Amino acid sequence: MTLAAGAVLVAVLGTSSAWGDGRSADGPSADHGRGARNGAFTVAVYGDAPYGTKPTDTAEFEATPAFIDSVNADPDVSTVLHVGDIHSGKQYCTQAYDQSIYDTWTRFADPLVYTPGDNEWTDCHKPGEGGGTYDAGTGQINYLTDPATGQPIDYAQGNPVANLQLVRSIFFARAGHTLGGGDLRVLSQAQLHDPTHPTDAQFVENVMWQRHRTLFVTLNVPGGSNDDADPWYGAPAESAQQQQERAQREAADRRWLDLAFAAAHASRATSVVLLAQADMWDLDGKTSAHLTNYEPLIASIAQHTTRFGRPVLLINGDSHVYRSDDPLAPGSACSGEPGVCDTDAWTAHPSYDVPNFHRIVVHGSTFPLEWLKLRIDPRTDAPPSDSAFGPFSWTREPQG
Repeated sequence: MTLAAGAVLVAVLGTSSAWGDGRSADGPSADHGRGARNGAFTVAVYGDAPYGTKPTDTAEFEATPAFIDSVNADPDVSTVLHVGDIHSGKQYCTQAYDQSIYDTWTRFADPLVYTPGDNEWTDCHKPGEGGGTYDAGTGQINYLTDPATGQPIDYAQGNPVANLQLVRSIFFARAGHTLGGGDLRVLSQAQLHDPTHPTDAQFVENVMWQRHRTLFVTLNVPGGSNDDADPWYGAPAESAQQQQERAQREAADRRWLDLAFAAAHASRATSVVLLAQADMWDLDGKTSAHLTNYEPLIASIAQHTTRFGRPVLLINGDSHVYRSDDPLAPGSACSGEPGVCDTDAWTAHPSYDVPNFHRIVVHGSTFPLEWLKLRIDPRTDAPPSDSAFGPFSWTREPQG
């Protein structure tokens, strides 16, 4: 690390009110708060929800309050984690919709940590999401408009950078604070960025916190478009703004990962949980070239996990279908929905062999709505299986 990054790390570890148990100073302690049992605790994880099959499909959105109530009814749960995609790729990117999700999430009894997905910002330029289409004849973009008003459908005509800023303004208005009920004290990259890289300060959505020596880290890694490399609006090539967006975010993500693992070592964490939207191993019917932009981050995760030497769990959404595997080890066991393990994820980014790594894809996008009940017990060290790994064990919790 640079001297500046080292200074940031000292600041992280010195923030005892945030670092010791992940709770606010005036809230319940981790040992006696909701869901804690003798050092073990439970979090609820979900993503790719609510989804709609078309802009007017609100069935999952309308079912979300009851879904939230089912999470609230579980006394074990102390924190809720959403790994991105608050609407489908067939629904529009509007300020009103984003605000409606924020308002709905106030129903959660526990703190909610959210990392953005591609559908709410990266892919807003697509016509299916209300953006527009590049016209090769004129060299201009034909933006989709509301027939009734003649105004663009999407916020900022679907510009991804503007839509990410919108997401930040609604869901990350206060750096270091979470959503839902209560107030989980987290540490944001906006607060702790390396001053030698001032543009990292914009990534308020990248956070970390520690509880019972398990370090949680979120990374803004959108799926579906090779980490935002598909040219916006279907243009022949990426714009300068798009290239700058991806370059700054990818570098910031790697520096945040560096800092997180440095903190994990310094605080003697016993495990790490990484949260990101992108399924960085999902070809989605494309060639392996469509995953190349994820390789530097995957290489960093593999290197840090090997050096850490203790269990590291990655949870992502994006590909929608439940899967449990180790994509950083050849020939690892895989379990999930029928057919999901027919493809060996390791072949998308081969050459790694990291046995202390595991990955879960949370199930999303379809009824019934579902969340993953993840229990962390630092006293256990389970071998990898379809429902356990190191201190982690989990069950799928479909609604209804």
